[in-house]
Parts: sequence; C-alpha cells; structure tokens
Amino acid sequence: MRGENLNELNRQQDRRVALARSTSGQKKADSWWHGALRERRRLSSAPHIRHLSERGNARQGFFTDIEFRAVVDGLPKYLQDFTRFGYLTGWRKGDIASLRWEDVDGETIRLRPEHSKNGTGRTVTINGELSELMERRKTARQVKTKTGVMLADLVFHHNGEAIVDFRKAWATATKLAGVSGKLFHDLRRTAVRNMVRAGVPERVAMSISGHKTRSVFDRYNIVSESDLRDAMQRTQAYLLSAGEAATAAVKQPTARIQ
Repeated sequence: MRGENLNELNRQQDRRVALARSTSGQKKADSWWHGALRERRRLSSAPHIRHLSERGNARQGFFTDIEFRAVVDGLPKYLQDFTRFGYLTGWRKGDIASLRWEDVDGETIRLRPEHSKNGTGRTVTINGELSELMERRKTARQVKTKTGVMLADLVFHHNGEAIVDFRKAWATATKLAGVSGKLFHDLRRTAVRNMVRAGVPERVAMSISGHKTRSVFDRYNIVSESDLRDAMQRTQAYLLSAGEAATAAVKQPTARIQ
C-alpha cells in the first residue's frame, strides 16, 4: 500500500511540473504540490516497532593456543600466514585480505581507512612472530606465471589473486582440529583476550584490533573457564597464606614486661 502511495506522489509531482509550464495552470499546480507535501508527511510517520533485545546474543567463541595451531596445520599453505596474522593482531578477515605491500613501511604496517570496516585506519609494528611471518610473505610475493615471475601486490594472496572465500577450507581445518563451528572471527576475540592477559593497556589493544567503542571491546574481552579457575586458585592460595600468617601471629609468645 505504501509503495502505491509513493508512486501516486511521484505522479502528482510530474503533473505539477507539467502544469507549472503554463501561467493559467499555476494555481492548480500549487494545489497539487500542497497535496503532495501533505501526503509525504503522512508517509514519513512510521509506527513505532519494538526492537528485540540483543542482550546475551554475543558469541563467546575463542581459541586456545593449542586449538589455533591445530587449525593452522589443517589449512592450505596460502591460508596459514593469513590466519596467523589474524591471531596476532585481531584484524578482521577483510582488513587482512586488503593489505598491500605499499601499506608496509619498514617495520610498520598501516591499514588504510578506506579498507577498514569502521572507516578508521590503524598501525601495527612488526616484531617477534609477526616479523617472521612478514619475512615469509616477502618470499611468497614472487609468483610464477606462464610468462615468467611476477610480484604480487597483495601481502596475502593465492597465486597472486585476492583471497576471498575460504569457508570450505576453514570448515575442514576446524573439523580436523576438533573445533567444528569455530569461526575465523573468533580469532579477533582471541587476540583481544590475549593482549589484555599479556598486560597490554586496553587503549593500545583497541588501537591494534581496530575497536572504536569500549562496549564492543568489552564484549570481545571474554573470560574463559580457565581464567575463572585461575582466579579461584589464586584466591584460595591467598586465603590459605593469610590464614597461616594469622595462626602464626596468635602462636607468637608475648614478651614479658620487666
């Protein structure tokens, strides 16, 4: 019904333009125009629709280091460093796939804003395991073709072509690793958790992973069962130590006053 009303509105406007071309039709055209405005106002007032709550709808997936390495072993070679980069930086799949060698400046990798989902660029410094990864990518940049050897523009590629859809390969690798159902995006959650565990300031971790808002970052900073178990063990150890100290203080003989 609303589509029909909008079509009628457009027809009214067309008639108004045609009538406006003659002086005698100006008043009638104005009448059509005011009617069209009233119709537009009526169509713009949509009924209120209650939105369903998203509370409790956030995914809780993340990888242990053992699970992650098992998945990587089951992936095709061209996807292994791609996946490792996601595990180390927390970047989105599309961010990683868009990286070009022109975005690599010495020991720094810069994601251009136009390639970022939230429109914000970010910077990652190359060191440690990431340094080894980038060295492998430099070697893999040379691609053999029918006419010779070419240099790939993309940091991560498949025979020089962009990496687009690898859901089948990912499903196979996760199944072999015993973690069917885990998503590539779970690497993003894992990276955030690992950075926080390592003591990286949250502001810096957000800058690396590309989280704009604290609320989304907090959703990704997931507490695992092992985190909770470790917390309880530390608490019990503290209480035991405090109890032993209190008992020793009670048993300490009181010095006599001479």
